[in-house]
Amino acid sequence: QVQLVESGGGLVQAGGSLTLSCAASGSIGSINVMGWYRQASGKQRELVATILTTGTTNYADSMKGRFTISRDNAKNTVYLQMNNLKPEDTSVYYCHAMTVGRMNYWGKGTLVTVSS
Repeated sequence: QVQLVESGGGLVQAGGSLTLSCAASGSIGSINVMGWYRQASGKQRELVATILTTGTTNYADSMKGRFTISRDNAKNTVYLQMNNLKPEDTSVYYCHAMTVGRMNYWGKGTLVTVSS
């Protein structure tokens, strides 16, 4: 079992920045990839970014250049640095982890609201 706890969401003005954190606990040695997804009201959940244990990253096209995913293995934490935020970035942001056995785990989410 893997537990994921997000933090760092909140209200920010357009053009501002926020950093989200996701702390993993439990069977963290089995995690192969971690990432961030988001879901706006009335929309489907979508990929934001992922990072492998090797450090290889992947971003959704609309997030490239504005968002940066990183991880601190010593703290078992993954971060999402979000810059130049736009009102359309308003969503609940979810942390995700997948293990080598292809089990998927989700955090409860953290709300990011960007005001215009």
